[in-house]
Amino acid sequence: MKLIHLSDLHIGKRVNEFSMIEDQSYILEQILAIIKEQAPQAVLIAGDVYDKTIPSCEAVSLLDDFLVKLSKLNVQVFIIGGNHDSQERLSFGSRLIEESGIHISSAYSGKVEPYTLTDEYGEVRIYPLPFVKPSNIQAITQRKIDSYTEAIKVAIDEMEIDESKRNVLITHQFVTGAERSESEECSVGGTDNVDASVFSPFDYVALGHIHKPQSCGASRIRYCGTPLKYSFSEAKDKKSVSVALLGKKGELHIDEVPLVPLHDMVKIRGTYEELMKKDFYEGTTLKTDYVHITLTNEEDVVDAMGTLRIIYKNLMKIEYDNQRTRLDAEIDGANDVDKKSPLELFEELYLLQNNKEMSKEQRELSRKLIEKIWEDKV
Repeated sequence: MKLIHLSDLHIGKRVNEFSMIEDQSYILEQILAIIKEQAPQAVLIAGDVYDKTIPSCEAVSLLDDFLVKLSKLNVQVFIIGGNHDSQERLSFGSRLIEESGIHISSAYSGKVEPYTLTDEYGEVRIYPLPFVKPSNIQAITQRKIDSYTEAIKVAIDEMEIDESKRNVLITHQFVTGAERSESEECSVGGTDNVDASVFSPFDYVALGHIHKPQSCGASRIRYCGTPLKYSFSEAKDKKSVSVALLGKKGELHIDEVPLVPLHDMVKIRGTYEELMKKDFYEGTTLKTDYVHITLTNEEDVVDAMGTLRIIYKNLMKIEYDNQRTRLDAEIDGANDVDKKSPLELFEELYLLQNNKEMSKEQRELSRKLIEKIWEDKV
């Protein structure tokens, strides 16, 4: 049985104040083409469908369009909510659209009923477990739950799984050992960790929450990652759709079908003068990519963001890497204040802030300003 695994669409997301709606619409059309070509029996969407619990109108419209097109591809679709979703809002109208093959799980209520699909090897049971916290499980079971691992184990135990069958879990949690990126929400101290051992009854675990595609402990426990890059920590990641092929019990093969974004997300560095030269950006996609620039100029460039955006239309972020930023000196109170002139004190402060001494021109300008201030003060 062939399964397409998706997660973390984050529809409606903004990155550095840039709306991702156009990019998301583009990539969802690409995903639809992949689904049509691969012809899977089921599509699994493992949470964080929206980026916010109260999504924008354009985000709701985009998801509606995507689901309508999915329903026409003769494929069963299973969707759970993630930590970014409102389970109740996401599952609104779900009972009405079940007959279209779109199955959206509601908030966890203590029991997860499986959906059963069949192929030449028999039954495959799909268990949709939306994002839950220990407090959710504790409130339902009236048992003291001390960790995310215990919470998920209790939820799985309640499923009463027949391990002689092939079983698939869709869930949205952080499995211990997974490699995170900056665009994910993390709990302090890793308290949201779930140990992979709790997933032993399943032949495939379709995970959401982590944005980089990867397996955790075993190939059957897998994050497919986001379809788009949502932070510059993901700049070198290769985004894809995961395709899981279940054979007879115990047989699993996973492929990745690459995704090509409308705008890539890249990091470049150099001096302002180097980056403004035509031979640096001509023949590349840098003029339309989402760009993070690291300037290596020793002095700040006036209106660098504005002038660089003349070339790099989707410039999102600028930072400096120079002698001043590499050394982070701690600035304490000055010594022997009574014995030093205002200019000497200012020179010491400049050195501590910038990790270099003032130039002759800067020193002369500072001297004149200090004298003028002292004259006005008198």
